[in-house]
Amino acid sequence: MNTENGNMFEKLMELPLFQGASHEQISALVAKIPFHFLKFGDGQRIVESGAPSTHLRFIVSGKARSVTASAAARLAVSQTLAAPNVVGADFMFGREPAYPFDLYAVGDCGILQLSKADYMSIVRSDDVFLFNILNYLSRNAQKPKLSLQQMSHGMVAERIAFMVSMLTSKASADITITFRQKDLCLVLGTRRTALVSALSLLKARGIVDYTSSSISVLDRSALVSMIHERPVEE
Repeated sequence: MNTENGNMFEKLMELPLFQGASHEQISALVAKIPFHFLKFGDGQRIVESGAPSTHLRFIVSGKARSVTASAAARLAVSQTLAAPNVVGADFMFGREPAYPFDLYAVGDCGILQLSKADYMSIVRSDDVFLFNILNYLSRNAQKPKLSLQQMSHGMVAERIAFMVSMLTSKASADITITFRQKDLCLVLGTRRTALVSALSLLKARGIVDYTSSSISVLDRSALVSMIHERPVEE
């Protein structure tokens, strides 16, 4: 690993999949596992939606922006992720392991990656890594189910909060939802007047800003706090 990335160990140890590991354990892994450090310039695509998830990737410097789009619903959710962060680890497994989002560099962005096979060797090497990935996968698998149960209940503002909680990371920033109003109303199961009323309320509280075709989340924590069933949140 390059000397310019001297704080790489510390960054890895901050990531959910490596938390609880000692500096000695991380050093031993880096010595025998081929971690690859890649650099991307502003706007370069790091991950393409639909591409096979063959590697585990970490944002270790700078920022990246993910865009999850639904052609059927004509709705897209984007968010900015800052280092240190893991990218799409919950999409490495299953029947069709593939990324459901595009990921672009915001400014200069450093990505650390290793193959799925090498990561599985790490998981088998110590229970710390095994429990980390199991907890990570379990938490993310439970969120959509809990959110789906709540999407048909509560106020429209709460439904928006559930959607944001389900589709974005707790550590993300600059969250934006773009849509056609009738499509978002269909997703949320509400009328346009109720949607606009809910957005006006959230804007008055400084939680979101919005236009006729987009919502900018200004305070994710405050928005998600509106959810009554806290297990949905990370």
